[in-house]
Amino acid sequence: MASKAAAWLLLITNLPGRNPTLRMRVWRALKAAGAGLLRDGVYVLPNSAASRLVFEEQGREIQAGSGLVQILSFDADSPEQNAALVALFDRTPEYQEAVRRLDSFKRELAKRKETEARQRLTALGREVGTLVARDFFPGQARGQVEGALADAEAALNARFAPDEPRAAHRKIPRRERKDYRGRTWATREHLWIDRVASAWLIRRFIDPDAKFLWLKRVKDCPKRALGFDFDSAEFSHIGAKVTFEVLLASFGLEHDAGLARMGALVHHLDMGGIPIAEGAGFAAVMTGARMLQQDDDALLKAMTPVLDSLYAAYSASTES
Repeated sequence: MASKAAAWLLLITNLPGRNPTLRMRVWRALKAAGAGLLRDGVYVLPNSAASRLVFEEQGREIQAGSGLVQILSFDADSPEQNAALVALFDRTPEYQEAVRRLDSFKRELAKRKETEARQRLTALGREVGTLVARDFFPGQARGQVEGALADAEAALNARFAPDEPRAAHRKIPRRERKDYRGRTWATREHLWIDRVASAWLIRRFIDPDAKFLWLKRVKDCPKRALGFDFDSAEFSHIGAKVTFEVLLASFGLEHDAGLARMGALVHHLDMGGIPIAEGAGFAAVMTGARMLQQDDDALLKAMTPVLDSLYAAYSASTES
């Protein structure tokens, strides 16, 4: 029978004193990875494949600089020692600082322009995501910062996108794509993440000949048009799903792995929560495109190759 893996990994380093640059580079890399410092040159991480990879990568750096490295796995000798090791990874003070910055963001929101506010919240979300990635023993503090981030995102949308749809609570009926060809689709003007991604999805996978109307007021939506991403629209938020995800489910596209990953990205950027890796970059591209394009037709045209490229990358990564 295979023995149980040890709970902890230890990195013991002996760096040449004449190479302070290497010493600082290794220290920064290990701090960014969330390693606990037991003493100078001795680091600990919970045992995992990812942790071993971190230690091995830094070990190679150290050896290339004529330093010495040992990587050891071990279990704590007692519950007290294990608790002391776990305490090295307490992120509570960092979470408290993140909550403070998010609260400050909400207080100052009335003074910010939309582009500046979205850029600032994107940066804050990226910081929270980095912190969460280093939180090996999550507790109540993580839940608090997740709630604070969601509140900040809701406050931003309430100020700059007050017409965001409310989720309906009903089943999502399955539709046939052949019945939705050559149609006119309508949504709110000044496209943002869910609307631009949904328009891309419609044209690429549902209705290649789709025409789009960008509405100043949703009550002016023509009866012949298929509305999306506003209250009372034929396709909008249902339950926990954003419009992009509702379209996937409606037209049987949710099993396309690339589209499913895009749905997760759109969901995060539209509804909030802990960021995923590509979210900040995609939101930054979208923010810049909105600044550069003079209308929503031009914006959709500019974002189409971005979304095409993202879909290609996501599809390829799920096949490998």
